[in-house]
Amino acid sequence: MNSLIRTASTDAGLSVEEIRAAVRESLADCRDRLHKVLLLPPDYTRFHSYAGQLTAMYYEELKDTCEIDILPALGTHVPVTKDEWVEMFGPNVPFERCIVHNWRTDVVKIGEVPGDYVSSISEGLVTTPIDVEVNRHLLDPSYDLILSLGQVVPHEVVGMANRNKNIFVGCGGASMINNSHMLGAFYGLERIMGKDHTPVRDVFDYAEEHFLLQIPLCYVLTVTTAPGGNIRVHGLFIGRERSKFEAAVRLAQEKNLIFVDRPFKKVVVMLDEKEFKSTWLGNKAVYRTRMAIEDGGSLIVLAPGVDKFGEDAANDRLIRKYGYVGREQVLKLVEEHEDLRENLSVAAHLIHGSSDGRFSITYCTRHLTGDEVRGAAFDYIPYDEIVKKYDPSKLTPGYNTVDGEEIYYIPNPALGLWADRKRF
Repeated sequence: MNSLIRTASTDAGLSVEEIRAAVRESLADCRDRLHKVLLLPPDYTRFHSYAGQLTAMYYEELKDTCEIDILPALGTHVPVTKDEWVEMFGPNVPFERCIVHNWRTDVVKIGEVPGDYVSSISEGLVTTPIDVEVNRHLLDPSYDLILSLGQVVPHEVVGMANRNKNIFVGCGGASMINNSHMLGAFYGLERIMGKDHTPVRDVFDYAEEHFLLQIPLCYVLTVTTAPGGNIRVHGLFIGRERSKFEAAVRLAQEKNLIFVDRPFKKVVVMLDEKEFKSTWLGNKAVYRTRMAIEDGGSLIVLAPGVDKFGEDAANDRLIRKYGYVGREQVLKLVEEHEDLRENLSVAAHLIHGSSDGRFSITYCTRHLTGDEVRGAAFDYIPYDEIVKKYDPSKLTPGYNTVDGEEIYYIPNPALGLWADRKRF
């Protein structure tokens, strides 16, 4: 498959024609020998990645000569519904080609990242080996090409999302998901977010270099923004070489990192009800803003679609049981409770979703009750009450004045990382 980079010459982004031409060029040297292809796009929670449109383009280019399977890189998320599928991939990509990834049961162990290596990259914070598990379909020798598609954007666990994270978390198993998340949490998400080289990325790179070089894998990476909900593709990076990812990281740091001149006193974040249905996803509102909120400040999360905490029932129960109580308390709970030790990704998530007492977090929901929200250690205001004051239809991205009070409004926390330069 041909490697290539395309970057936009203006803030409007690449045109559909430019992107389609790049897709065709990437296939030019291999199209004739492809008979069976596996596509690994993200799920609906990454709608603004443009990976849905790219998946549709590759499907259209190959469908007449290839058998094509599509395995959304769910990680721990719920499976894509048919309505979400059509909205993300369009009506011409058959839902019947979908393979649902089960991170607990549908994986194969292919190796192990040694404990001494994990210790060396984590400054001794984590010393245990980490199993490398991937969905069994990635090891199917009948696939001539496996395309992993997705967006490079700041991420709380690995630093910058995508590339081999899509494989080892999106299509990975419980051991890698749990241990990589906890490794990032131990190391400190404020030391990780927005950066390329992190302990978690080192684990993924080690796993790929030692255990996955034999599979026909290629990455299709985007850098996007979505002002007003309109997706703009600023860069397209196709190839397995790490240099393609590094170029994408540099562009994402330019487009998706928002540095502030002074810390925010109050931030209001909107979670689109179609995209964010759990605090597991919605807590992007917390960790994507935490480096920009002043001590003693407040975060208000408008979450009309959030109706649960975890993306599966087991994780939901643990979040309800222990709550977002802060890093030190969560680490203590891990030592004391076996159920949390066996689900370290939940423990890491509880750390990520807390402000560690630096600022208040108020979830404003329609479906979760006040008792449920407060039981998870957040403050609570009903959504329909709070929007009488902070009406998303009247707020503009950035600074607003409401009843004489300055707030900073973010319509979608998934597309950026806001930070005081002194904290980054």
